[in-house]
Amino acid sequence: MKIYLSHSKNSDFQKEIYEPIKKSGLMEKHQFLFPHDEGQNINSKELFSQKECDLVVAEVSYPATGQGIELGFANVYEIPIICLYKSGSKIANSLKYITDQIIEYGNADDFVAKLDSTINIKE
Repeated sequence: MKIYLSHSKNSDFQKEIYEPIKKSGLMEKHQFLFPHDEGQNINSKELFSQKECDLVVAEVSYPATGQGIELGFANVYEIPIICLYKSGSKIANSLKYITDQIIEYGNADDFVAKLDSTINIKE
């Protein structure tokens, strides 16, 4: 499965999202698109409109206008969306209009475990 990772640029996404996924067994099972890795230049609207990914995983603990736009594109182009948020975060109520997969996690290991189990259900 080809999975796009959506997140706020205002978070420590390298440490909190990218590293835990890269160190996990998820990398052996799926192709992840890390939009803010060095050398990456991904146009999410084009990617979604051309159906070049199977799933969007959004870390939604931090409010971000750009992420909201990305999730809107994914929703319009009918790309399934899974939202995960850190315990104690206040997330946008509007997320419930684009997905019923809104999952709370405690730490990086819990993030990866919950993502893995949710992806396995979707397959």
